Amino acid sequence: MAAARTPQGTAGVGGVRGKGRSGGSGRFGGSVRAVGRALHFPFTGTVRGIRKATHAHGAGESGLGKLIELHGVNGAGDVMITIALASTVFFSVPTDEARGRVALYLAITMAPFTVLAPVIGPLLDRLPHGRRAAMAGAMLARALLALIIAGAVSTGSLQLYPAALGVLVASKAYGVVRSAVVPRLLPPKFSLVKANSRVTLGGLLATAVAAPVGAGLHAVGPRWPLYGAFVIFVVGTFLSFSLPPKVDSAKGEDVALLAADEAHLHGPHLKPVKRPGLRTVGLAVTHALGANAALRWLSGFLTFFLAFLLREHPLTGSSAAVSLGMVAVAAGAGNALGTAVGAWLRARAPEIIIVTVLAVVLGAAITAAVFFSAFLVACLAAVAGFSQALAKLSLDALIQRDVPELVRTSAFARSETLMQVSWVLGGAIGIVMPLNGTAGLCVAAAVLALGWLATFRGLIGSARHGGSARPRVA
Repeated sequence: MAAARTPQGTAGVGGVRGKGRSGGSGRFGGSVRAVGRALHFPFTGTVRGIRKATHAHGAGESGLGKLIELHGVNGAGDVMITIALASTVFFSVPTDEARGRVALYLAITMAPFTVLAPVIGPLLDRLPHGRRAAMAGAMLARALLALIIAGAVSTGSLQLYPAALGVLVASKAYGVVRSAVVPRLLPPKFSLVKANSRVTLGGLLATAVAAPVGAGLHAVGPRWPLYGAFVIFVVGTFLSFSLPPKVDSAKGEDVALLAADEAHLHGPHLKPVKRPGLRTVGLAVTHALGANAALRWLSGFLTFFLAFLLREHPLTGSSAAVSLGMVAVAAGAGNALGTAVGAWLRARAPEIIIVTVLAVVLGAAITAAVFFSAFLVACLAAVAGFSQALAKLSLDALIQRDVPELVRTSAFARSETLMQVSWVLGGAIGIVMPLNGTAGLCVAAAVLALGWLATFRGLIGSARHGGSARPRVA
């Protein structure tokens, strides 16, 4: 009996001991898993929060949420490259030499870009079935160019300038395709203005998050923001193919022309017809383009003029870098606010919004010129950012309303090209202007006044008629 009991007892003791080890191991493993969850929660929780926000109100089902996330990746990568280029071209040398470098940068990159930009849209219009591949290609191209710029930064090679031009072209190509993709991903009861504001706001928020990260990487070394951009754009390359296949569909689309273009129908009637273009859609769109061009000119002008002005004459009690940062934050905050307000105002008359915001920014420019001060400069930057965002969303609404669906997506590409050219012209004038705050802002106010006077009657007249003028296709 004892012998029989002994094995049982031994087994029982062993079983108890084994259970004790298992329980300890289980508690230890549970603690490890708990710690792991705690460490991963900031990341997984953030990802889930972002996904919940971007996929709200049907955006997840339609695919718009994925485009918002992709645009956020695009904005984060672009700001990394911008930080690296600004530190190399602008901050690393004295002001006079910096003006020469920036002028050279505009001449070698921006000037050719203004020639190439009008060509990008029509070329991409011919590839309607490869939009995901085109966006992925734009991402991958910038990833590789970021590495080339990193090498040029370390060696001082002139490869920096053509590589920067390549980045601009690839960024423009992405923007054109993105404009064409948005109408394909509209959730139910979403307007194009609301969808565009969601996408734009996602890019702005990602830029705001990535900017301090890029500054921290730059503190490690001037090439590190470019390495960060490489990683971000590689991620964007793969994310591009996660968009729904329907974005590659070109059903019902055609190419928008700047003027009406006769095309012969190859049918039994062989009657020549005219395809509507941006000049044939009524006064509202053309005048809205003019007003937006004036605001985008102001953006380019303030970017370069204030960059050099605040470097020589920083805001009271601040360094040049801090002064530029404050103005940049004010402009970014205004832009984000304008984008958010745009969705709320989408039901109002877009013409009235454009006329109003242009008048407001004109008043801000005149006030800042007459009573020049650090506070008013920051206010002008914020008002300019707000007005530019809201006017652009209103222009989108007018294109959506007045341009036939047949050519609407291509019309967005053409309007973006005009905006980019206006920004370059404003930047060029900002570089050559004497570093006198009052004089510079007087020039800005004069350009805005011309833009407002040239577009006021056309936009107000269109608003009074309720935007009833519609393009006619013969």
